[in-house]
Amino acid sequence: MTSSPDLPEGYLLDNARAEAGERFVWLAELFDGVTLGHVDRLGIGPGSRCWEVGAGGPGVPEALAATVGPTGYVLATDIDHSWLREGDGYEVRRHDVAADPPPEPGTFDLVHARLVLVHLPDRARALAAMVAALRPGGWLLVEDADTALQPLACLDDSGPAQRRANRLRDAVRELMTRRGANLRFGRTLPGALRAAGLVDVAASGSFPVGGPACDHLEAATIRHVRDELLTAGLTDTTEIDAHLTAINAGELDLTLAPLISTWGRRPSGH
Repeated sequence: MTSSPDLPEGYLLDNARAEAGERFVWLAELFDGVTLGHVDRLGIGPGSRCWEVGAGGPGVPEALAATVGPTGYVLATDIDHSWLREGDGYEVRRHDVAADPPPEPGTFDLVHARLVLVHLPDRARALAAMVAALRPGGWLLVEDADTALQPLACLDDSGPAQRRANRLRDAVRELMTRRGANLRFGRTLPGALRAAGLVDVAASGSFPVGGPACDHLEAATIRHVRDELLTAGLTDTTEIDAHLTAINAGELDLTLAPLISTWGRRPSGH
């Protein structure tokens, strides 16, 4: 699908707005435990070298820094790293994983990206850069949504507020598609990691249903893309305001697309 001429190009949920900081907080609340559980299971610990790609907020870099300790190293990169805090045990660099060469190729025990590749037009190049950064035996952990796998905001759409929430989720999905996001990307990750030459590839899925963190994330997301939704003619102010009121009233059991976590190891000697 081509982009509307009325809409700007680029990442829909960019880091430049205040709502991005709110989204980082609630994404961390919802998914950091999932991510760090995988990190621990992959054997990342004191002395490990880690690259956090498209870090966004500070949650995962800080946790990785605590995991690897003073003998390890954590590099956090993003195109816009304004939400990252240099000096909290990790290094911060501006880096475009889909355009720039990988930092320190062949040296990382773990390369991790969460909710990054789904938004990139050149996902294959970004994935190749991450694989190139791994040392032999190092692990790549990629976590991305598969919005088409579970497209609803409310699984129980029995009332008008729930159906409105689902209409607005459809509108946000439409905006993402126009910006080049692949809403079926998560399910392709195991095959993509195998095609990149990684071994011991496996995956799992996770998504929360209901609770304050889902409510806060939904509200921040809708405020973030409000102007784009209106410009595209996908909704109106009355519908958006009614949805935000229902969220604030705690009337909705909101959920997200499944987060597909996929991991693979660079073969020893490669």
